[in-house]
Amino acid sequence: MVHYQMKDKQVNKSDIKRQAILDTAYQLFRAQGFAKTSISEVTARVGGSKATIYSYFSSKEELFAECMMAAVENYLSNTLQHLDASRDNAPEALRNFGISVLEFICSPEQVEVRRLIIAEAARSGTGKLFFDKITALRVQVSRYLESCMASRALRRDDPHLAADYLGALLEAEVLEPLLLQVSERSPRHSEIVFAATRAVDAFLRAYSPVGKQARSRQQLNRSRAALDSEEPVTR
Repeated sequence: MVHYQMKDKQVNKSDIKRQAILDTAYQLFRAQGFAKTSISEVTARVGGSKATIYSYFSSKEELFAECMMAAVENYLSNTLQHLDASRDNAPEALRNFGISVLEFICSPEQVEVRRLIIAEAARSGTGKLFFDKITALRVQVSRYLESCMASRALRRDDPHLAADYLGALLEAEVLEPLLLQVSERSPRHSEIVFAATRAVDAFLRAYSPVGKQARSRQQLNRSRAALDSEEPVTR
């Protein structure tokens, strides 16, 4: 089920209806794909009329993008708390953030959703809708990186590009084998920790100020030391 966190404690009927549409559409899109799911079918299950659905979402493509991205938006809002919790220790904050992100995107449900998003990206602007939403989420990460650059925890550079690189590094080791079904199971927690640590280590080698690179590596090495008894599984 796709659940948004309502900003106001008072949840009105409009919010409830919109949520019901999202939940129903999410189930149908995952089960049948975009092409085989119709607005009429969503309407039949959730009640009301097509006009009701179009009062919330301008098109089937927008509904698809909204319900596929809802879980990502909800989860990332919680994951970003890792950055705030360790604001004075960028290596630790980024590592904890990376672990949380990988735990989420490597889950069977999210791998399935990612495949569906990629498969439908060419449909009448759907890909751009997804890209715009992902970009808006990544802006929040770039703001944290910008604050680290301002405090000299990271060297000065383009924070938006840095956020792109961080995301790519986190996904590089584990996501593609899952998407292409090379890996038949989700990575274990220990494997995710190793992957996130290596990704953040590479990121810090690129973005730590020269005088702080050695210290950043020492902090990450201490994190690794706690994992010495665990062996990553070789694919």
